[in-house]
Amino acid sequence: MKILLVAATSAEISILTEHFRLAEAEFMQTEKFDILVTGVGMTATAFALGKHLTEHYNLVLNLGIAGSFDPGIPLGTVLNVTTDELSELGAENKGAFLSIEELGFGKSSHQAHNNLLHSDLSELRKVKGITVNTVHGTLQSINEIKKRLNPVTESMEGAAVLYCCEKEGIPCLQIRSISNYVEPRNKDSWKIGLAIKNLNEWAIRFLTNT
Repeated sequence: MKILLVAATSAEISILTEHFRLAEAEFMQTEKFDILVTGVGMTATAFALGKHLTEHYNLVLNLGIAGSFDPGIPLGTVLNVTTDELSELGAENKGAFLSIEELGFGKSSHQAHNNLLHSDLSELRKVKGITVNTVHGTLQSINEIKKRLNPVTESMEGAAVLYCCEKEGIPCLQIRSISNYVEPRNKDSWKIGLAIKNLNEWAIRFLTNT
């Protein structure tokens, strides 16, 4: 199986690249897997995948950190995001939000399609995420998105990866570790180092055992 590992930043997979003794670059190749560092956000992610995603790959593995809307999930927890939504894709209508589906122009929700039966996957909780251009940071916007979509995670790239894989018919996974809670911005409470450590340890096991 040839895997394309996709991450927004080098920092999010730094432990992994060091473990496999890879020189940091935007695109890294090995016999078993390749690594694509896309840059932050949906546009950068889609552009990078447009250049590198081919039928040569049997699986796309999207790795990254994320915020959690659920304070009951401990920081550093690694999750399997099986459904992800482009939550801002739509229109405002007299105080209400109309999704792209309601407008009749497409769909905003995308799934991580795969048939993997893997012990490292079965241990992870499956959750729904949203992908945004602007991360939520006020009580009003947080309450509104929770009421409308009730997501568990928030990232800036996930749904773009799932969209590209869906279009190409390539199996995919989105695995994210929780670095912070989605709340009024409070960097002092973030646990980015812990989230990256746990994410990379999971990914190293998965890549070694697949």
